[in-house]
Amino acid sequence: MSTFRASLRAGRLLRVFPLGQLCHPKLVELVGLVGGFEAVWFDQEHAGLSTAQIEEASRAARAVGLDCFVRLPATDYAAVLRVLEAGAGGLMASMVRSLREVQDLVHWARFYPLGGRGINGSGVDGRYGSLPLLDYLQQANDRVAVGVQIEHADAVEVVEAIAAVPGIDFLFIGPADLSQSLGIPGAWDHPLLWQAIERVAAACKSANLPWAVMPFSLDFGHRCRDLGCRMFSLGIDVWAFQRGLRAIQADFAELFAP
Repeated sequence: MSTFRASLRAGRLLRVFPLGQLCHPKLVELVGLVGGFEAVWFDQEHAGLSTAQIEEASRAARAVGLDCFVRLPATDYAAVLRVLEAGAGGLMASMVRSLREVQDLVHWARFYPLGGRGINGSGVDGRYGSLPLLDYLQQANDRVAVGVQIEHADAVEVVEAIAAVPGIDFLFIGPADLSQSLGIPGAWDHPLLWQAIERVAAACKSANLPWAVMPFSLDFGHRCRDLGCRMFSLGIDVWAFQRGLRAIQADFAELFAP
């Protein structure tokens, strides 16, 4: 079982870091060498990362002891299985709005008897064809972490059913899109947003399922932690680079003066 999925099941607090616009194996290595994060995740939804990019980024993550998963628009089975065969330890479906989408996701991501994922085994997850078939199927079902983003009001309305789907490992709240779908974009303290977050938290507690969020402030993070959040996605690659540039400018302020 992968460290990431095992850690999710163990119930300890996890920190993950996203890479999208600046996704590169060297930056994955850097996250691992700096330490403090249990996993990185790669954004195929907005950044449109290729399978080759995910292969190289996943390889770098394994080299520094990080697990990884991919956020993707789960629109067909091929989109799901390709990131797994590229070496990702799991996946997270974005913009989910219905129970049927979640059921399809599990079917595409899990082998029999949990689903009907297409069998290949020639990727790194099957040790390039060297694993016996039944071992490959069992290990994949044991290791792959499957998550669902709750970032639309429609998903909140069926979140109890989503959380109860066998084969789902975590839910991930996307506050920005969720607030937009509620008609209150960017209103991080609005009661409607927190009612939705609290409903997701309650559904996860009932299903004994961990949930995650990208907090926009320390106070936001504390509030989510009090509600039972067990995974924080902290920062974004472009934010980290911008903050690094500003820190350099502050340290050498006199050299940046006109």
